Amino acid sequence: MGTKHSDTSPHGERALDPRLADESPALWQDVFGEVAQGLLTSAVRCFATRGFHATTTRDITSAVGLSPAALYVHFSSKEHILFEITRAGHNSSLAALEEAEGEDATSYLRALVARFVVWHARHHVAGRVSQYELSALTPEHYKEVLELRRQSTMIFRKAVTRGIEEGSFTVVDVHRVVRAMLSLGVDLVRWYRIDDTDSPEQLGEFYADLALSMTKSRADNVTEMECRKV
Repeated sequence: MGTKHSDTSPHGERALDPRLADESPALWQDVFGEVAQGLLTSAVRCFATRGFHATTTRDITSAVGLSPAALYVHFSSKEHILFEITRAGHNSSLAALEEAEGEDATSYLRALVARFVVWHARHHVAGRVSQYELSALTPEHYKEVLELRRQSTMIFRKAVTRGIEEGSFTVVDVHRVVRAMLSLGVDLVRWYRIDDTDSPEQLGEFYADLALSMTKSRADNVTEMECRKV
């Protein structure tokens, strides 16, 4: 009879699904106590795997060796823990954009896109929950998260508008182009894994090139491609 492979570690802990390995736990590391951190990390992985509505409080607490009642010592409800995950993710993503720098409109937009993509790759589990479980938030919590999303969107819109006004970018529909740029970063949370062949930084650079191509005319893009061949 062959050897049966265990899905637990030598210490008796269940091995983490590689699809759930990322840096999301760092989002609440300096904000909550140790037990609350464990609950948030367990919850974000459960929500990413099962969805918010299919996840029970027992699912969340059993992964950290606690009873379902223990969750309510730290969070008022399952929705509350979802809100804290979503708020932490959006705050962190916004902070990454606010730190972007560039000598001109082109380099600044490149930095914005790269940072946005890298953030979503490194925190793809929290990113997935933050994007796909928003409808489960209360109206008040949803409104707060929506404001954070608006601020991020405005950073991109101002960057593209600046490039157009300076003559660095061709005249484009700013709203449509920015929506497409944001989609590049957001969509990768659906499929990315940290052990993917592309690192977060490599994806960031590649997607930044794609984003910049949206701000150039077709002739400019063709000329740039020809220059790269030389």
